[in-house]
Amino acid sequence: MSNSATRRRIRAQASPRDPETMRFILDAPVQDGRSASFNAATDDAPLARALFATEDVRRVQVMGETIMVTRAPGSDWQTLKPTVAAAIRRVLESSDQPLGAPPAQSSAEGRDATLLAAVTEVLDTRANPSIAGHGGHIRAEDARDGAVYLRMSGGCQGCAASSVTLRNGVETILRAALPAIREIVDVTDHAGGQNPFYRDVPGQSPVFARPVPRGVIGWDGGQVTIDPNYLAPRLGLKPDALRAGLACSDIVITTEGRPAPSHEEGMRVIVRSAERTWAAEVMADGTARELPPPRAAAAPGGRTPATLAQSVRRHLHTLPADKLPITYSALAWGLGLYAPGSIRKITRALETTMREDAEAGRPFIAARVVGRGLGQVPGRGFFDLARALGRGPEPGETEREFHDRQMNERRSSS
Repeated sequence: MSNSATRRRIRAQASPRDPETMRFILDAPVQDGRSASFNAATDDAPLARALFATEDVRRVQVMGETIMVTRAPGSDWQTLKPTVAAAIRRVLESSDQPLGAPPAQSSAEGRDATLLAAVTEVLDTRANPSIAGHGGHIRAEDARDGAVYLRMSGGCQGCAASSVTLRNGVETILRAALPAIREIVDVTDHAGGQNPFYRDVPGQSPVFARPVPRGVIGWDGGQVTIDPNYLAPRLGLKPDALRAGLACSDIVITTEGRPAPSHEEGMRVIVRSAERTWAAEVMADGTARELPPPRAAAAPGGRTPATLAQSVRRHLHTLPADKLPITYSALAWGLGLYAPGSIRKITRALETTMREDAEAGRPFIAARVVGRGLGQVPGRGFFDLARALGRGPEPGETEREFHDRQMNERRSSS
């Protein structure tokens, strides 16, 4: 029996601790010697194209014989599972390279891929079985230059003990098993959970047991400075995107109090972006440690940091006509969002702009963002939400005609 025929046997396995992710397990590797992670369709990977043709698919991760598919919040696995399985089967029957031709990989990229696979194996075999007993789950989303990016879900997201779980438990396990790890970054949006511990929690929040290296936080002309190479990953950004955000005040640094000898009276430094907040406490002797970010508050002068939806609208409004339409991934990159899950954040922000435009009677600015396929139209969610808002295609009008009309009306109103 050929390897292709063997692979076509597919077993779906739900994750009770991460209900948005389903594992589709084959009897042989998807593609020998290859692993991959996708947040959007890509022309050179048939499997990614087929799976992201389903609007409710948000992320695909392939390791060995396992295809992990993450669905959109609110979608239904009962409906989505057979569709995903059928798409996988079609690709396996028609292609010997479902993940595309192996890229020319640098030694650094090879080390990152190996480290990501090793971290996933350690989490699944040594950490998650214990965490599952408390209703939680942790997965490795990325590895770059020895830095590992972890996301908590289930009972861990928004849990008051999550920092202890990560720093004192999981980090200890990972570093003991994999000395190549240089840094572990938590990319969880703890404020977005059903019971987030960063939101409206009275009293003193628990602290991270993680010191900030000397020299990271300093002063220049009476203003606090933070090394962008240290801070950027903690906000899910690259250093250049962090600098740009600070320059245009999309990212704001504030301070509370003054450095003092006593532990309780140290100065707090708080950095807020549209998506995340990072905080640290600085002592008089220059030592510092990370703190759980406080709940959202207005910046000095009453200015609230720009939301992602506002940043999306501003970016789309300033793009020249010859740069439109723009893809979801290009929009994310244009806003400096590179971390896993960025496309999902972009689509949610676009939905916010659609609700705002519907309320104001404006054409949808979200029409300027399209998928990467040949159709050059927005994803299914755009049309579904337009209909739900009472602003969808008119009787007899196709979705493409509706999209073209939105684009033309938006140009006229700009």
